[in-house]
Amino acid sequence: MLSSLLIQLSNQSDRYCELLSTLYTAHDRGSRQAGEDELMQCLQDMITLPGQLPIYIILDGLDECSDSPGLVSPRADVLEIVKKLINLRTSARFCIFSRPEVDIRRVLEPLSNHNISLDQHDGQNECISEYIRSVVHSDSMMGEWPEEDKGLVIGTLTRRCGGMYAVKFMTHCSFLTQ
Repeated sequence: MLSSLLIQLSNQSDRYCELLSTLYTAHDRGSRQAGEDELMQCLQDMITLPGQLPIYIILDGLDECSDSPGLVSPRADVLEIVKKLINLRTSARFCIFSRPEVDIRRVLEPLSNHNISLDQHDGQNECISEYIRSVVHSDSMMGEWPEEDKGLVIGTLTRRCGGMYAVKFMTHCSFLTQ
């Protein structure tokens, strides 16, 4: 995630590119890999640079990041990075999409000023149901199933899909209403 954000930002500004180039040079022009702390510092330097255009960081599928048991899970690492970036109180805006997993909500809700539960919207549930229906009816193996079984699969998956959860971290959100 850090590398991806750095590359994407460096393509947007010469000043961001210079920061990334400095990191690259400091690591023998790429022959040594930068550590997470160094990547994080470079990203912090980018988003705190004065006089730059607003930065919008959109993260999708945070719940899909592995939450494996152990000392620190990859998802816990990502949540900690996001928390640090948001706490910088820069002009950067964050929009994060995820299912409302307990660990994700616990970290992000206190930091956010807008939480939107997309599973409360009928339109989304209808789209999910239609997608499930189309997969069930177009799959060659399921095509041979009795209609009752197909209906059970469609109904169960639609009810248990869990919807989505969007968290937006923004100081100014006027663009949301335009």
